[in-house]
Parts: sequence; C-alpha cells; structure tokens
Amino acid sequence: MKIANIRTATLKAPLKTPFITSLRRVDTLEDLVVIIECDDGSVGYGEGAPTPVITGETMGSMISAIEYLKPFILGLEIGEFDTILNNIHARILKNTTAKSALEIALYDLKAKAAKQPLYQMLGGAKRAFRTDITISMGAIDKMISDSLNAVRLGYDTLKIKIGDDPKKDIERVVAIHHALDPHIALRLDANQGWTAKESVTLLHALEKQGIIAEFIEQPVPAEDIEGLKYIKERVQTPLLADESIFSVKDARRVLEMQAVDYVNIKLAKTAGITQALELADLSKEFGVKCMIGCMLEGPISVAAGVHVASAKADVITMLDLDAVSLLASHPAKTSIVFNESEIILSEDDGVGVSF
Repeated sequence: MKIANIRTATLKAPLKTPFITSLRRVDTLEDLVVIIECDDGSVGYGEGAPTPVITGETMGSMISAIEYLKPFILGLEIGEFDTILNNIHARILKNTTAKSALEIALYDLKAKAAKQPLYQMLGGAKRAFRTDITISMGAIDKMISDSLNAVRLGYDTLKIKIGDDPKKDIERVVAIHHALDPHIALRLDANQGWTAKESVTLLHALEKQGIIAEFIEQPVPAEDIEGLKYIKERVQTPLLADESIFSVKDARRVLEMQAVDYVNIKLAKTAGITQALELADLSKEFGVKCMIGCMLEGPISVAAGVHVASAKADVITMLDLDAVSLLASHPAKTSIVFNESEIILSEDDGVGVSF
C-alpha cells in the first residue's frame, strides 16, 4: 500500500440552529476533508474544522499546510507508519488541525490494511457511547427551550455555553437548572470568558443554591494555568481544562500543578490520534479522567474521536461529540450510528466513514 495521491475536498452542511459561544457564531459547517489514495485502490479519509479563534487555523492555512507536507508523504508505504507520522509532525510546527486530518486518514488506511475497525486496531472493544449536547449561548428563554427539547430527544447531559456576561451567566444556569428534572446533568463551558476571581465568585453563587455542575470547562484564558489552580482550590465544582491543553507537554504541566480535575482531549488540538492516545495515558498516570470533545466537526472527525474513546475507555469517561447531531443534513457516508445522544461504532474496517 504505497501512498499515491493526497487531495482535499470541502465538507459542508447547514446547522439546525446557529452555534453560539462567547468566542464565535457559526451557521454552516465547512470543514476540510483529506483523502489519501494508495496504489492498490485503498482510500483513507480524514477531516478537520478550521477554528481560527482556538487553533489559529483557517481553511486556507490548512490546505497550504497539507500541500507543504505532501512531498514528505507521497511514495511511502503505509507500513512505514512511524516515518510518515514523523514527517508530518517534524516538518512543520503547530497546524494541529491540518495534521489531525492527515493522521485520521492515515489511521483509516492502517486499520483497513489490518482488516479491522480502527477501535479494535487501537485495542478497544466498547462500541456504544452516549454524548452530551451543546446548548448555545443566547437569551434565557431560548436556552431553556433548547434544553427541554434536548431532553425530549433523549439527552441526559447538557453542556451549557456561557461566558459573555457574568451576571447573565448565573441567571442562565439557574433558570435552566430549575426548568429541568434533577437527573439531567449540566456541564458548563465559559470558553475562557471569566477571570479566576470571577470564576470563584460565580461558582460560589451557584453552589450556594445547590447547583454543582458536573464540571466547569475552561473558565479562564488558555495561558492562565495559575488561574485554573486558584479556582480548583476554592470551589466544589470540578474543573476541566480545554484550550489550556493542546499537547502532552501542556498536560504534564497542568497535571503536575494539580490545576484541574479533568482533561478535555480534542484531536484538532492534539494534532491527531497519536498524541490523543498519549494524552489519555498521561492523564491515567495522574489519576485524572478525560472527556473527548470536538470542534464543530462532521462525521469523519467525530467518528475518529469515538474510536479513540473506545481505545481508552478506562480513562475517557465522558463524551462531548455532539457535532453530527447539530447538522441539518449528513454530508458523508457512514456505517456508524449517530442517533442523537447515542453513537455506535460499526464493525467495518477503518474509521467507518467515507466522503
């Protein structure tokens, strides 16, 4: 299986409703698909979402990065896997989403060559998972309505986007909490919108009302690791790091400081599957559980994340892989079941998604 060609395409689909956070608003998914073709006819598919406000990448920069890397990949056998990965990661810095899209396609090919589903090739066995769903930030009445609708669809865990206005954030969370049955779990995501002191004040205000979320995700700017530690030492609500952790090196620093309770793994941040697996292993060493999340991605990227969750099911105990459910149409062929809160991996070889 010699790599004969690498090309890109665009995966595009409208969202059911706008995706709104403190950082951005998105109405239509537009992702990059990487297609790697081998001389024996085998094809591997990868995907990445341009997210400039988080990874710094645009569609144009991702395409440019892949074009730059192509000469270091073409002509190599898929059996030279480690050499290919080294070429991807050593020849250009950062560009984590572009690298992730390439890695997903390569792992897809490697699993197909092994005639196994990717999760099995990675040592996993679990096939069925439940994910939360994101409730976009907005007016309180709209957020309550969206939350109630999510519960009607079968979700029992909601991730509430907040972070643009501390006073309004409290009102939103309290209103949603009171509108839902007690068994519905809430996860809060401030998307770097608060300071450390604001975070403590706001979380104390919620905790005094008996509202302790499953976690608060990345309340402070990514670089403020001391701020994360300050919060963790002062609140009951568990703390999850997202944008503060891209790499294993980032994670080691955060974990050694005991600055968080949980780690959020995203393939677009870890530059693909390889480092995501390493990050899960490192978290396990520190006794810290992980969530696997996604950017606003389509079924190829989301499926790859689920395969990683299966491979590291002992440490990846939470899923935030709802992006496919947010789409008004599904722009790819898949044998994987995406049924709202339920995702079931197929037994097809590879990732199980094509374009």
